[in-house]
Amino acid sequence: MSKIIGENISNLPWQEKPSGYTYPVWRYSGNPIITRDNLQGANSIFNSAVVPFKDGFAGVFRVDTRTRDQVIVTGRSKDAVHWTLDEKVIFYGYDPRICKIDDKYYLSWVKLTPHGTVIGIAYTADFESWTELEEATYPVARNGVLFPRKINGEYMLLVRPCDRGHTPYGDIFIQSSKDLEFWGKYRFVMGPVKNWEMTKVGAGPTPIELDDGWLLFYHGVITSCNGFTYSMGAAILDKNEPWKVLHRADSYLLAPHEIYETVGDVPNVVFPCAALADAETGRIAIYYGAADTSVGLAFTTVEDTVKYIKEHDLLNRD
Repeated sequence: MSKIIGENISNLPWQEKPSGYTYPVWRYSGNPIITRDNLQGANSIFNSAVVPFKDGFAGVFRVDTRTRDQVIVTGRSKDAVHWTLDEKVIFYGYDPRICKIDDKYYLSWVKLTPHGTVIGIAYTADFESWTELEEATYPVARNGVLFPRKINGEYMLLVRPCDRGHTPYGDIFIQSSKDLEFWGKYRFVMGPVKNWEMTKVGAGPTPIELDDGWLLFYHGVITSCNGFTYSMGAAILDKNEPWKVLHRADSYLLAPHEIYETVGDVPNVVFPCAALADAETGRIAIYYGAADTSVGLAFTTVEDTVKYIKEHDLLNRD
């Protein structure tokens, strides 16, 4: 059985799998946990990320304001379910991810420029002051997700190159850097394969290190006569060469089924951006944007997810 390599999070939010439920990921019964009511002036709050911090949790949150500006703010929580958000805007842009590398917390987000979207990177030690680094991609990209440690002496960033529009180019690539300033060694990781993800795929939360690889949750998009539908998939990447996919589930693990996922500013969206993983118990709490309107919480275990991936493996069918 795969094991999580990382810290123990004894206060990780958790709810047991419902009796008789057979799928590997299940929703928190109190969803959505964050709505526009959590912050004055918000039109919607979604696609956000959290990490353990001190004796509780801290996070970075995408807020679309009532002027429909796209901004990022910080937030704090004791239990990772009930959040207090700060009105101060730390950056403009959207879809943040956050991870701890050594003694700093690194934010990656979709930064808006006159020439298109790029991946911005900044770091903090206290979630109050931030140091912004060079943009990691140029001219256009989305879904920039850092690995939580160096691999073979280099930082790694998953990214989806795109154009100035919304969808063209649907593949996940990886790039590396020795200093978080100069990036290169671009390699293909994965592209759409099955119908549920056929339009595009993009990296989700910070990859979770296992003893035998990296667990990657990602989003996949299908285009139907009713528009886009975003769902969550999962794969396992090679430990030392994470551009190599070892296992990949052929079907989604979570898709928009509940009313807060199917109805909102952008209907039919489950967009994972963060995952808290407890090494001791193997429990995982996943945070996802719901219908581009609110934040939902779901649960799984490393055993449930890895078993599902391998039993529904696209790459290694018996």
